Amino acid sequence: MPDPGPIRIVPVDGIPEVEPGFDLGSAIARNGTPTGEDVIVISQKVVSKAEGRVVELDRVSPGEEASSLASELGQDPRLIELVLAESREVVRADPEREILITETNHGFICANAGIDSSNAGRPDAVVLLPEDPDRSAREIREAIEDACGCRPAVLVTDSFGRAWRIGQVEVAIGCAGIDPLDDWRGRKDLGGRELNATEIGIADELAAAADLARDKTSRNPAVKIEGVGRFVRPDHGPGCSGQLRPRAHDLFR
Repeated sequence: MPDPGPIRIVPVDGIPEVEPGFDLGSAIARNGTPTGEDVIVISQKVVSKAEGRVVELDRVSPGEEASSLASELGQDPRLIELVLAESREVVRADPEREILITETNHGFICANAGIDSSNAGRPDAVVLLPEDPDRSAREIREAIEDACGCRPAVLVTDSFGRAWRIGQVEVAIGCAGIDPLDDWRGRKDLGGRELNATEIGIADELAAAADLARDKTSRNPAVKIEGVGRFVRPDHGPGCSGQLRPRAHDLFR
């Protein structure tokens, strides 16, 4: 395999505060000047804002289950009501850390169904994950192509905790134009030994790399990664949903 060459990570400047209906694809095409060899990495939060996934808590009426869990956790019952609505299963309730670990309706295992209040744009509001992050990535990719004629890959990312390590890491929750996994099974290592279990989480690696070029106060919700054209495919590809571990292979539930 040839040397992959250098990789460049560039924040996309000039994207204003995002409101419902905002055309992220056009803004990225205008300010980021992408090519079809690039990967565009976009924060989930601005995608959710553009899709109107911001909820004011004073409009939420908590039910009995949410109120009971909220009392146990020391949390706002309105928030817990949203968490339950966005989840297919409560994996663990942790009163000590005042947090719920759930499996979201998408199949992600994360804290509070990925609902977050930081940078929500107004007081007493929270931001939900996109309803279908893979669809979001496809639509943004198509909007970029409509605006500038090029077709970069697109990742929608969010910060997740990890069960075995301290610290949050950005991961891909939606993608288009890229395989989230690089399957090395059947290839040989340097010693000629066949690899039987190696699947590289390319989308997650690119998500984490992009996060080095921004922070929560940088106002750079999108990042362009150059030098990774070998991973970009012309069609949208399988999306991130195929990256989720099947329940039968989950050794911890």
